[in-house]
Parts: sequence; C-alpha cells; structure tokens
Amino acid sequence: MKDPNHRITTDLVAWYHGEHRRLPWRDTTNPYHIWVSEVMLQQTRVATVIPYYTSFLERFPDIGTLASSDQDAVLKAWEGLGYYARARNLHRAASEVMRRYGGEIPRDAELFRKLPGVGQYICAAVSSIAFDTPLAAVDGNVRRVLARLFAVKAPVNRSSSGREFQQMANVLLDRSHPGDFNQAMMELGATICTPTKPVCGACPVADYCVARDSERVVDFPVREKRKPIPQYHVAVGVIEDGDRVLITQRPQSGLLGGLWEFPGGKVRSGESAEEACRREIAEEVNLTVEVSAFVGRVRHAYTHFKVEMDVFRCRYTGGEISLNGPTDYRWVVLEELDDYALPRANHKFLPLLRDGDDTA
Repeated sequence: MKDPNHRITTDLVAWYHGEHRRLPWRDTTNPYHIWVSEVMLQQTRVATVIPYYTSFLERFPDIGTLASSDQDAVLKAWEGLGYYARARNLHRAASEVMRRYGGEIPRDAELFRKLPGVGQYICAAVSSIAFDTPLAAVDGNVRRVLARLFAVKAPVNRSSSGREFQQMANVLLDRSHPGDFNQAMMELGATICTPTKPVCGACPVADYCVARDSERVVDFPVREKRKPIPQYHVAVGVIEDGDRVLITQRPQSGLLGGLWEFPGGKVRSGESAEEACRREIAEEVNLTVEVSAFVGRVRHAYTHFKVEMDVFRCRYTGGEISLNGPTDYRWVVLEELDDYALPRANHKFLPLLRDGDDTA
C-alpha cells in the first residue's frame, strides 16, 4: 500500500491536470514569461496580475528588451501594481542575465538564486515550472494548505515557521513533475482551500486532511496577532509655477523607490497641515511657497501603515531647488504626469487637479 503522502501528491497533481484555471502564464514554457508572472503574483491577486502581465510583455517581450529599457519605463509599466522593489529587482536581474549569461536565464538554481530579487520561493517556482528542477515552492497559499492537511500548530505568519512548512512541502513534492505539483498546491489554496469558507467537498485531498477529519478546519491556519497598523497624517504640496508643477523622485531603495511624487511629509504634533506642507517643501527642495488652496483629503493603506493625506495647491514664491531626500526633480505640466510612475496615493487626487477643483 502506498503511503498517504504519495497518495496526496498523486491525487493533487491529477486534480490539477483536470481542473486548473487557464491562465496566460500557464500557456508558455518561456522561462522569462514564467519569471515575470511569478514576480507579479507575489502578494498580488491573479485577477489584478493578468492585465499587467499582458501589457508588461507587450512592452518588454524578452529579457533583452527589459534589460535595455530605462528604469522609469519599467516602473511606469508596473504603476499601480505595488511592491515596486519587485520591478526594480527584475530590471536589475535582467541586466545581469544579459551581462553574465548571454541573455539565457540560468537553469542552475543556485546561479538563478543569486540574481537580484530571486529568493527561495521565486527560485523554486520558476526553476520547477520552467526547467523541471525538483524544488518545492512555498507561498502563503501553500502554507495554508499544509497547515490544514497536517493540522500544523506553527503560525503561518511567523518567519521562523518557514523551515517547517518547507520541509513538509519537500516531502510531498512530485520530483518527476515538480512544476505541476507546485502549481497544484498553489491552485488548491487559491480556489478550494481558501482563507475563509474552504470548499472541502471539492478538495481532491480532503480524505487525508487532519483538520477536516477532526472538524477543526476553522482553527487552521494558526496566525499570530499583529500589532494595530499605525496611521499617519501627511501633508502634500502641489507647487505651481505658471502652468508647471513640481514633482520629485524618491530614492531607489525603500518604500516606493524610484517613483515620482509631489513633495510632502508627516504632520508633526501641534502643527497644522498647512504648516507641515510649507515646512516639508522647504526641507525637501529648499523652496518657499504660499499655500493657496486645499485640494482635498485622500486615504491610502500600505502594507504596514495607513496615511491620511491633505493635499494643497501652493504658489512658488522663492528659492533655488536643493534636494534633501529626493534624488531628482522635474517641472512638468499636468498632461506630462502620464509619463511618470506615481504612487497610487497621488493618483487618488490627480483628478481634482486636472478638473481644476480646488474646493474639495
């Protein structure tokens, strides 16, 4: 009699072959296309990724085109998808592949893993799907499936639990069809073994699920409670000089690295938003301005914090630009903003500027 782990593996792969969703990156064996899809799918829903994947490959159809493109163009193509370090690292990695490997993505997983942005998951997913390398890929979906299958008490969101989940996936891995197995695990978590209301009746491995057998599906996966997400009050200034406005570029590293934005920052205790706007502009770009109108308030949530952003029209009154924090700047007319990759929070108030609505 075959052991339960082997039955889980074979039943899961068989289910995947018959039931998986048709997704554009599953219709290709091109390792570059598979790599792009896996990078985009990190922390992002499939429905969101599909149009970005399609348009990105239209703009950068091969790794050589991506490597030779300007980073601003890459970030613009990524605009709205979030987690922009993914795009910057993919761009850097493409350049390394061209320089070091003649445009051929390394089949050797150890070499591939050394490229910028290629962590354990990306390495395993791309190598297994594109090259049949026997590596188990473990993402959030896979952790949830494993947690229920084996009633794992280790919290799925604790970094130290990673080794335990990886070892379980390694045991189950179909070494003859590693790409299909990894996609089957991810597909099961995305469509059947969902975070809430899992469809256990449709699960191909329900008979082996410890959580289901003990009627404790709702107890898994175990998650550690996180601290409340902080919220910050931010003031932003749209500095006008004639028909032009000032945008600045964020440093390459860190949150929203390389993107363009309107200058501004956190409102200090005891400070009004208007005062913060003038102070931040003076500190960041060394300009003096007159706050002329309130544009509106927008709210935006990032992964680890939220912002409440007050936006003001400001009239340039003096000073020569000297950057302290931003790495570059441009004076542009509003129509030219479409050429620059801006954070989603900035996009939320752009319609107010373009409509000339300064009374919101």
